Amino acid sequence: MPHSSNAKLSASQLAALTLGAIGIVYGDIGTSPLYALKEVFAHGHLKLTPENIYGILSMMFWTLTVVVTLKYVTLILRADNNGEGGLIAMLALASTAVKDRPLLRGRLLAIGIFGTAIFFGDGVITPAISVLSAVEGMEVAAPGLEKAIVPVTLIVLTLLFMVQKHGTGGIGKFFGPITMLWFGVLAVLGLQHIIENPAVLAAMSPHYALGFIFNHPHLAFVALGAVILCATGAEALYADMGHFGKRPIRLAWFGLVMPSLLLNYFGQGAMLLEHPENVANPFFEMAPQWALYPLVGLATCATVIASQALISAAFSVTKQIIQLGYLPRLRILHTSEHETGQIYIPFVNWALYGCIVMAVIFFGSSGKLAAAYGITVTIDMLITTVMTFFVIRFAWKLSLPLCIFATGFFFTIDVAYFSANVIKVIDGGWFPLLIGFTMFGLMMTWKDGRNLLSERLRSDAIDLHPFLEAVFSSPPLRVAGTAVFLNADAGTTPNALLHNLKHNKVLHQQNLFVTVKSHEVPWIKQSEQLEIEPLGNDCWQVMLHLGFKNEPDVPAALTHLKEHGVILDDMETSYFLSRDIVIPTIGSGMAPWREKLFASMHRNAAGAADFLSLPTNRVVELGSKVEI
Repeated sequence: MPHSSNAKLSASQLAALTLGAIGIVYGDIGTSPLYALKEVFAHGHLKLTPENIYGILSMMFWTLTVVVTLKYVTLILRADNNGEGGLIAMLALASTAVKDRPLLRGRLLAIGIFGTAIFFGDGVITPAISVLSAVEGMEVAAPGLEKAIVPVTLIVLTLLFMVQKHGTGGIGKFFGPITMLWFGVLAVLGLQHIIENPAVLAAMSPHYALGFIFNHPHLAFVALGAVILCATGAEALYADMGHFGKRPIRLAWFGLVMPSLLLNYFGQGAMLLEHPENVANPFFEMAPQWALYPLVGLATCATVIASQALISAAFSVTKQIIQLGYLPRLRILHTSEHETGQIYIPFVNWALYGCIVMAVIFFGSSGKLAAAYGITVTIDMLITTVMTFFVIRFAWKLSLPLCIFATGFFFTIDVAYFSANVIKVIDGGWFPLLIGFTMFGLMMTWKDGRNLLSERLRSDAIDLHPFLEAVFSSPPLRVAGTAVFLNADAGTTPNALLHNLKHNKVLHQQNLFVTVKSHEVPWIKQSEQLEIEPLGNDCWQVMLHLGFKNEPDVPAALTHLKEHGVILDDMETSYFLSRDIVIPTIGSGMAPWREKLFASMHRNAAGAADFLSLPTNRVVELGSKVEI
């Protein structure tokens, strides 16, 4: 269950959660100083004049202040869905708020699912650019090692993905302290250069940013595309709210993360004012020569932790999307006996790894990857702002002018950053967009295909109530034990029951017709999950209601039926499943290629038995062919 952000925390609990938030929530944004300021000046569009340096530093300061502090830390963290955050939680909140407007709800769902699909593009670029930028520090320490950067990066990433199946429980406790040390180093590196040139702090005044924008509008527009890199990872503040709560996330931001980031960026700026020749890699040039190798090592650790947090998020998001019905079932392994959230999805792990390796080899440097990075970040930020409007307007019932003002301000800023990144699509932005659009196509094909399959099954189905009446008018032989029939559509007769009666000509002493229904809420309390309807003759219709973060464990849920007088013996209970074989046909429905794609996805989906945590030695699967 999520951590309650409203619970009264002791000082030690608050400190532990804050330390955890530093390690998990802020890993991504904490590694941005490795490449953000470097990319602003990387392509020679901007000359390294004091005016331009002050202007860019001012833009970065106000980006962190407005986008991260005001938008995410102040506003977005308020929009929790039963204590949970993230784009899927907000999508569920927004779609539920407009459920009486089906057309609007459908469009919001499509936008939210597209944002989730784009997240996978972000999930490829983040580990690639962060680890590459850390390893590139070797070039500053020893210029002869330039050719080793890509191979070393690939080795680090390969090791990272190989250990995923073992879980991160053992090493996770080191994430917070290492990342805390990283932020301390960021602050110290920046502070020493600010002390040498304290005048650079004047760039906190907005008039430097505004002056730069008005004096050089074209250059400022291009620079925006790189400036937003200082805020990458801001989405994690909201996505991980359920794990840590609002207070620890806010405390970590104001107490350590934001001051450390600003000190480092201003320190880089102060150094460039004195040594413009260091622009090729200002972060590592800030460090004294003796500290370079330890700094490369620490930076690599920090980027690995940031990548780990994103990989774990990819597993979690995939599981939630599966439960919402937008992806086929995948094999999910639990890596911890104590925490249900610790999961490993082999297909997602190696698909991500393959795409990341392609990105590292194809782009070859953090500079080239930076062009691909901003587009995914700004799309997700834009979608989050749009969703926030519908939440505060329709769920919170705030006045329309207030909603337009609150979200319109951030929407305008998000559009500016997004527009600045659109011009980079040809330079590399196409890569994460290709991944995002591919995922969106797969997700919508699966959802539409499932709807077609359900309609076809429903059209051929027999109503359960009259069927049972007919069966018990001349009852077959009853055998000891309980039969649990998993049924996608409540109220219809499962094919597995028809096959069982046709071939075995027996009926169990107890029969449960169970339908698992996922809802657009993160959690449903155990006491509210089961809904039971007696059908007579020791038969019951059972609805199992789950949120998209609940663990689908049917046997565990059914043990609570004893409160309704239904006693199950594990060794005397059999689970019957219908496995449909989809046959694409020409005619109404989806385009032929989409029907073939859906049939392939359906055929390769993981078994329902594993997904629903059914005991493998008690499962009976009966198949049938369905044309769509």
